[in-house]
Amino acid sequence: MVKFILDPQLDKDSAWITDLPLCTVRLINDGNYPWLILVPKVANICEVIELTPLQQQILWQESAFISQVITQLFTPDKLNLAALGNMVPQLHLHHIARFKDDVSWPKPIWGQFPAKPYTETEIKKRISLIRAAINKGT
Repeated sequence: MVKFILDPQLDKDSAWITDLPLCTVRLINDGNYPWLILVPKVANICEVIELTPLQQQILWQESAFISQVITQLFTPDKLNLAALGNMVPQLHLHHIARFKDDVSWPKPIWGQFPAKPYTETEIKKRISLIRAAINKGT
């Protein structure tokens, strides 16, 4: 059995929050937007259709749960979900809280503005907030 390994670029661009039954939950290090990714802990997959039917169901359940957490914590005007994989082929599902006053609104976030890294204190607080909300709901 091949072991799941997080893509080095995803590891570099994000911080671990917690693990759910299928996915690891990570915070993208960009303070422009509350932005989480779900990465299924399954080796060598790039597309949702490569997951088993049961894993696909679990992925969508976990995505809906994370969407609810983000919505409750940040009250976005819109929640963007995406599984692009153009730069990082490993399957990962973006959950991005968007606001009418964010720097990229109404355009997609990619390529609009450089990432605004959190300070060490900010990222710890953000992770703690999200982890507590996830743990409350699981």
